[in-house]
Amino acid sequence: MKRFLGIGFLAVTILFAGCFTGAQAFAADKVITLKLAHFVPATTKEGKLIQEWADEVGKRTNGRVKVRVYPGATLMPPQQIYDGITKEVADIGYGIFAYHRGRFPLTEVIDLPLGYKDPRVPSRMINEYYKKFRPKELDDVKVLFLEAHGRNIISTKKPVSKLSDLRGMKIRSTGLSAKIVTAIGGSAVGMPITDAYDAMSKGVIEGILLDWGGLLNYRFGDVIKYHIESPGAASTVAFYTVLNKDKWNSLPPDIQAIIDKLDDEWIERVSQKWADWEAAGKSELLKKGGKIITLSKEDSAQLREKMKPILSDYISSTKAKGLPGDQALKFCQDYLSVHDK
Repeated sequence: MKRFLGIGFLAVTILFAGCFTGAQAFAADKVITLKLAHFVPATTKEGKLIQEWADEVGKRTNGRVKVRVYPGATLMPPQQIYDGITKEVADIGYGIFAYHRGRFPLTEVIDLPLGYKDPRVPSRMINEYYKKFRPKELDDVKVLFLEAHGRNIISTKKPVSKLSDLRGMKIRSTGLSAKIVTAIGGSAVGMPITDAYDAMSKGVIEGILLDWGGLLNYRFGDVIKYHIESPGAASTVAFYTVLNKDKWNSLPPDIQAIIDKLDDEWIERVSQKWADWEAAGKSELLKKGGKIITLSKEDSAQLREKMKPILSDYISSTKAKGLPGDQALKFCQDYLSVHDK
């Protein structure tokens, strides 16, 4: 009898062990799905690279993680993406810091008119800035990587040859770019970028402050011909790709390590994306009859002088909030002096 009881116990033990092992295997094989929301069309250079990142996550995790991409603001509008990530509307979001003006005061340093030249440099610099300062304003998410496009330029319908030609001109600009336009004597007109083409066509605005790739993307080459490159005072626009912090903490450590490694590599991919974006925009707009206006040395020097109060205001406003804006600005200026000659 004891023999049969022993055999029965052994059989139950083996069955239980088999079930436990099977449950472990099932748990290990369970696919983690992450929703990624962004606002750009899937067919654009931006949209394609976002999809490439999502596909690469799946590839490097051997299918254990699937990133499902929702492009073109199908999940939420661009102004709501950051909050949508913290509130778990989506797990990952790609958006623009400037759409949340005032919420990320220290990171706004990247958008200042610092005189960008090489379109690859802003993305490299913003990630180095983040590693150094780790601003608390981004503590409620897991920062995957940051980026920023190439230099903004001033493009107009009317011929211009000198800085004073912009005085009183109605130029589409928002947030920080509106301060730049006002500083040079222009009339800043705020509106969504999606409305700017019609406004330009109808004469509601006469110019726009935007980067070369953006001009091409929104077809401004059809309505404007004159482009002032002002490297001494060129600004940019910074972007984030962030992940819900609770979701990040729930991921297995080995998957976290895989994504971290991919993100470090991806910084150079987005840097090159913006270089390609600028080159394509510039080439196509010049083919459409666009003309580059080079300011005189005197006008260029005057333009840089007009930007100084904007930099001073940034330092004052961040200091009032107890933030090291002066250190962040110096870091960026030092970085550019070495890497963006």
